[in-house]
Order: sequence, then C-alpha cells, then structure tokens
Amino acid sequence: MSEGRALEAFLAEAAGAKTARIVTDAQLTGGAIQDNRLLLVDFEGGPLAGRQELVLRRDAPSGVAVSHGKAEEFALLTAAFEAGVTVPEPLFLCLDKALGGPFYVMRKVEGEARGHRLVREPEVLGDGAAVVERLGEELGLIHGIAPPRPDLGFLPLPEGSPALAAVSAYRAHLDALAWWDPALEWGLRWCELEAPPAGELVLVHQDFRTGNYMVDAGRLTAVLDWEFSAWGDPMSDLGWFCAKCWRFGRDELEAGGIGPRAAFYRGYRRSSGREIDPKAVAYWEVMAHLRWAVIALQQGQRHASGAEDSLDLALTGRRAETLAWEVLRLTPPARWSAAS
Repeated sequence: MSEGRALEAFLAEAAGAKTARIVTDAQLTGGAIQDNRLLLVDFEGGPLAGRQELVLRRDAPSGVAVSHGKAEEFALLTAAFEAGVTVPEPLFLCLDKALGGPFYVMRKVEGEARGHRLVREPEVLGDGAAVVERLGEELGLIHGIAPPRPDLGFLPLPEGSPALAAVSAYRAHLDALAWWDPALEWGLRWCELEAPPAGELVLVHQDFRTGNYMVDAGRLTAVLDWEFSAWGDPMSDLGWFCAKCWRFGRDELEAGGIGPRAAFYRGYRRSSGREIDPKAVAYWEVMAHLRWAVIALQQGQRHASGAEDSLDLALTGRRAETLAWEVLRLTPPARWSAAS
C-alpha cells in the first residue's frame, strides 16, 4: 500500500468515516525541525463529513535532541487546548512507522506567522499593542498548567533551580558539539552565579515568541510549536518573548518586536494573577540568547554533518556569533561598564 493510501485509511478510521480521500497534500513553509503538510481531505460519513483542511505534522529528516517526539507534542497540544489556550485543535495521533514515522493531525488555522512580516507590515499585524496584550493573556493560561499532571508525565521535574539545570544542559550540548566559545562560556558562568532560586513550577512553552504564533487580520488565531515545552520557571517564557533576538530588528518594541513590554505584562498579570519579577525576566533574557546560540549551533551542525543539506540551517549556525555578542553586552563586568 502506498503512503498516500495508508494515510487515507488511517484518517478514515481515526475520524470514524466510511472513506477519506486526500485531495491535496502540500508542503507548508516554516518549522526548521518539523515537516508540516497541508491536507485537503474529503470525508464520507462520521463527525468530519465533508471537505476538511488539516495539517499533518511530523519530524524533519534531522532534528534537535531536546525536542519532543510527536506523541509528547500531541499530548502538550491537547493539554493546552483543554486549558483554553488558542491553539489548533488536535485531532489524531498516529504512531505507525509504516507511514514514515509518528505524526499527528490538527485542524488548519488561518493566519500569518512569519516574524519579518508581523513586525514590518501593520496591515498584517493590526494593533500591535492589542495583539501583544492578548499574547500575555495566552501565556498566563499556559502557566496555569502545573504539575502533577499524569497526561504530561513524560516531562521530568527539574531538580533544584530550573536556571541551574538550564546552565548544565547548555554546557552539555556545547560539549557534545565540541564547540568552545569564550563569550558563551562567560555567559554560562554569569547565569550560574546569578541564577534565581528555585520556585514555582509551571508548564513553560519554551519557544513562545514572534514566529510561533499566527495572526489573521489583527486577531491572534494560534500559538504554535510545542516541541520544547517543559516544567520550569514562568519568568523564563517572559524573558524568551522579550529577548532582543526575537524582535526581528524592531528593538524599540521590547515585546516580541510588535508592541510595548507594558502591554504584554498587563495581559499576563490579568490572565495569570501572578506578579512579574523584572530582575528575573532580565536574567532569562540573557539565558534566551545563550539558549538560542546553542540551538543555532545545533542547527548548523545538522547541515555540516551531512544529515540535512540546507542553506537555511547553515546560515542559522552563523547566528551564534551575534548572539554571543549580545550575551556580552547584557552581562558586562564593572570595568567594562566604566569604559563604555
């Protein structure tokens, strides 16, 4: 049986339909470590009877070691959907390797996700302050998910401080890459010394940023890409969203390059009922640049190793140098500050 026929058979069975006929199967752009495909499917019978626009999501040929598998990502998406987070509705999970590996299917959502368009084209974004406030509300809903959660039992609880656990993990990733950079080592040591104490643990998205949500006519339609989610410090997601590296050149708009930090914080406080620690957020902004540098190096290695021939991955690896410079800028010793 061809892969297309096997997929139709799976969709029919999962949807409780008599038949499922794939009209369109097209590659979607975006998702550096994911293979996303648009499926236009005609269902005969069952709750989805008629023509449906769906998205199939599976792993790219090579990936990043810390990303979740498809079963785990589907569980995270389901937990978020049930918590009222604006995400695509998760529909079906398939672990059958006969189809080329595990995948899941969700409803297609309309909107624009590309960061360079959202920050530069007002007609696409709409009212940036309103969108960013809504994003703060969404993040508050995500942080309402907390352990223990049997459905998310695959997520390990960090031992001690999530910040120190992150420092240890990033050092291990750099060691595995046999990569040594004095600026990154400086940043890791700074984060080790300045780490906030262990506190409240919640579900952190860990990639909540411009580029990972969709906007349609000024309206937020989806929060995307849950493959890095973990239990952690809620301030880490705020720092990641506000980090300079995710403003796409609109550095004056500190909340994701689309709006003011105050609006983002306002939405988050209203939704979560949680106070924001500005010092902790600033710490996690430093950590964001370190983490993105490590991921950039991993992405570059995917190309350099021959696992995946990609100019985009090769160029991503080069971003580590700019990120290392930002780490130095954010963590100057007193004598650097005096000389600047």
